[in-house]
Amino acid sequence: MLNGIWLSFFLAAFAAALWQWLGMGDAEVFGRLVASLFDMARLSVEIILVLVGTMTLWLGFLAIAEKAGLIRVLARVLDPLFRRLMPEVPSGHPALGHISMNFAANILGLDNAATPIGIKAMHSLQSLNPSPNTASNAQILFLVLNSSSLTLLPVTIFMYRAQQGAAEPTAVFLPILLATTASSLVGLLSVALMQRLKLWHPVVLAYLLGGGLALGLLLTTLAGMSAQALAATSSLVGNLTLFGIVIAFLAIGALRRVNVYDTFIEGAKEGFSFTISLLPYLVAMLVAVGALRASGVLDGALDGVRWMVEGLGWDTRFIDALPTAFIKPLSGSGARALMIETMDNFGVDSFPALLAATFQGSTETTFYVIAVYFGAVGITRIRHGLGCALLADFAGMLTAIAVCYWFFG
Repeated sequence: MLNGIWLSFFLAAFAAALWQWLGMGDAEVFGRLVASLFDMARLSVEIILVLVGTMTLWLGFLAIAEKAGLIRVLARVLDPLFRRLMPEVPSGHPALGHISMNFAANILGLDNAATPIGIKAMHSLQSLNPSPNTASNAQILFLVLNSSSLTLLPVTIFMYRAQQGAAEPTAVFLPILLATTASSLVGLLSVALMQRLKLWHPVVLAYLLGGGLALGLLLTTLAGMSAQALAATSSLVGNLTLFGIVIAFLAIGALRRVNVYDTFIEGAKEGFSFTISLLPYLVAMLVAVGALRASGVLDGALDGVRWMVEGLGWDTRFIDALPTAFIKPLSGSGARALMIETMDNFGVDSFPALLAATFQGSTETTFYVIAVYFGAVGITRIRHGLGCALLADFAGMLTAIAVCYWFFG
């Protein structure tokens, strides 16, 4: 699918350029196309150079957290919830431990650790699946919650904003938190409706009500603030949370006799190799998006949407960020490229760039997650998995728009 999308970007750009040359007499359009290819390739390298240092730093700290056993602690906290949400999984089954560890890793932003643990969890659930080609209820719930992108620390979004020169890279912390919470909640409720899960079980209610009360308290605290105060609060809370977690990692690691320096170095080495591996994907998608922009295709499509929105009498500022939201379910690298291109085109602290960053941090590459997790165990019939996952994505997108107008409008 990604192959077809990437190829279509270039073909659409070429067709639009031909029309502008032959039909409108614009002989300079191909010069703009070629210039955009080199400009986007240069921008990709600049981004990677900054990311090498930041990703190396963060994965070093996360290695300390992993070795100190923090993921196992979070797994034990989540285990009672998943035992109730997946009644067909026997108590004490290895799948519950893998599922809890996967979500703990996702919450902490440990993407490298989360994916292999998630595949292990899917294999464990497959051992209980009476129809090997068809996704079980437990597998669908696990996949939908994974694709809803519940993450406490969207560190990569902060990194990209910092690289682009944002005044406050963590200003999108609270908007992303609210949007990803909405996405995860809608994902859970949609699966519960399809599978008739008993969400009123006391243990499940305790988790849901606890999370709901915390979210309600946060919203009540923010309700009376101005847009300027909201942006400042989001930045403060994001910075305080991020540095507080770093200190907690170091302190707990030291208390548990972890050699924090050597462990940091081990994790940092992985960060360097991982970041360098992103360069080909980033170049590929950025040059394709740049060609769309230079040929006028992207602006033309957005103008069409803008015309319809204006006809309804709505505010149109969100439209320039929509490409990131539309491509995110299909491709993480593509959405990342569109987010960066939006920052580069409109300014990193513009409303479209802030909204694009929130889209990127609060939704997931749904089709990729489905392909990897279900493909790993040979499942071909995914039942209601895709529908529930896309519904969660849509809820996250709408919430992102609403909270960005609230915070930055």
